[in-house]
Amino acid sequence: MLLGKKRKLGRQIEDMSIGEKLTLTEKIEDKDLLLFLGLTNDSNPLYIQHDYASQTPYKKPIVPSIMLTGFVTSAVSKYMPGPGSHVKEQNLRFPKPLYHYATIDYTFEVKSIDRPNYEVEIAVQAVDESGDVVLKGTVIVCPPHKLERFEGSALDNF
Repeated sequence: MLLGKKRKLGRQIEDMSIGEKLTLTEKIEDKDLLLFLGLTNDSNPLYIQHDYASQTPYKKPIVPSIMLTGFVTSAVSKYMPGPGSHVKEQNLRFPKPLYHYATIDYTFEVKSIDRPNYEVEIAVQAVDESGDVVLKGTVIVCPPHKLERFEGSALDNF
């Protein structure tokens, strides 16, 4: 837990510009998939049972689409705009399944900035090793707000 640690906030809306991009690469490992499924209490056989998945059109277990969405929200929280921001809306499609052990490349691009509503629209796309699009869409993000100076120590741990 990060109690007592002050994290540097991400970029505020006035520090962002249309057209800026971020690229990230993620590798889907068994440990990550099993941890995710355990935390969400998801036991869908399509995600973990090879014998079941082999009888479906997918032919082998696939990665849950919500796990791919988690990489998107993580990138928003860590990098674009960064700590203190959050996703207000998302519109994501998953045109092709992603299989275990895949490596995916995410691209994020700022498409519009709405200063009055303090929102940034970011286009997102993820492709697998074959160049196939496995995720495509947009997220509306609220960047971190400028904080007022706080004097005192009562809330130092929060």
